[in-house]
Amino acid sequence: MQNNRGASINKNRDAWVEINLSNLENNVLKVKEYILKHCPDKDNPPDIFAVIKADGYGHGSIMCAPTLIACGVKEFGVASIDEGIELRENKIQNPVLVLGASPLWAFENAIKHNIAVSVFNEEHLSTAQQLYKRLGKKLKAHIKLDTGMNRIGLTCDNANEFVKKVLSADYIDLKGIFTHFADVENKKLFSSQITKFKNIVDCHLSEFKRRNVKVHCLNSPGIFEYPEYCYDMVRLGVTMWGITPYSEDNPNFKDMLPVMGLKGRITNIHTLKKGDGISYGHTYIADKDIKVATIPIGYADGLARKLSGNIKASLNGKTIQQIGRITMDQTMFDVSNVDCAIGDIVTLIGEENKEDNIDSWAKKLDTINYELVCRLKMRLKRIYVR
Repeated sequence: MQNNRGASINKNRDAWVEINLSNLENNVLKVKEYILKHCPDKDNPPDIFAVIKADGYGHGSIMCAPTLIACGVKEFGVASIDEGIELRENKIQNPVLVLGASPLWAFENAIKHNIAVSVFNEEHLSTAQQLYKRLGKKLKAHIKLDTGMNRIGLTCDNANEFVKKVLSADYIDLKGIFTHFADVENKKLFSSQITKFKNIVDCHLSEFKRRNVKVHCLNSPGIFEYPEYCYDMVRLGVTMWGITPYSEDNPNFKDMLPVMGLKGRITNIHTLKKGDGISYGHTYIADKDIKVATIPIGYADGLARKLSGNIKASLNGKTIQQIGRITMDQTMFDVSNVDCAIGDIVTLIGEENKEDNIDSWAKKLDTINYELVCRLKMRLKRIYVR
């Protein structure tokens, strides 16, 4: 897995993603501070569970994990057993949970690498039982309840009997029970989901406490909006990367700092004459002579082609406009107003760029910000700074 990803990165190219570990630390500590202030049991605050699936939302799970652990993160969430194995191969020994559905044939690898999986049907239990008979080792698991997301999980109608069965099973090491909210900002929907979750949990709460089974349900926006439901653990995802989970500005997010930047060095500067076009289709025609700079970042790197002509960047302290179509590997900017040279750094995302960021890109593309950071993975090397 590591080798495949490494082979796709262009290490000899003047384009990179910059990850600010100090900002990551700030974000985690600010969330911890908020939790300590607002959680119901201040003497026993919930553990922090960091969601680092999809290579840490494109930020680099392996490189970010030590910073997260140093900030007090206790457990990690991934999307697949393969992602969990990658953590183990890089000496990360904290508890790991696969949040998604894992194939039955891969349960043996989960046991081998000490990775917990989500269980929610009889096939999961029978497979765990067969593996216990053969290997003599229990499958670590969290029960996944579907309270309204309608994606994966155990329906609440059958939940109590299933929970009892898992609690009595000698072939499963039950570590937790959880659900996921479809829309924390929708109060009616959240109320419906948390009521269903609470009804199931309350039936077994004393046994969960006795056996140290962790109850968890809050995601990033849920932590800020409903800290009374912190339970034993909260799942910190998009917020720790400094990416807002809210559809509108929210005061709870004001102290979060962006962790990811996107930068490239100028590879060419030339004059575009009045009346000449640039890039494929000549969608941009110069109405006067202008100075054009090219950087080696394109849509194959995750810079969406639909942003063509609609983004700004920063160069030597000044704002520059992108012009023409974004191509697979290269993008052009009008730098007529900037004293610049080949090798100077253009910041597309980062503190230097005051005009555009991941959130503004997402609005222009009618998508969500975390889809975009996940795109910025292939070919781009990552530079970690403090």
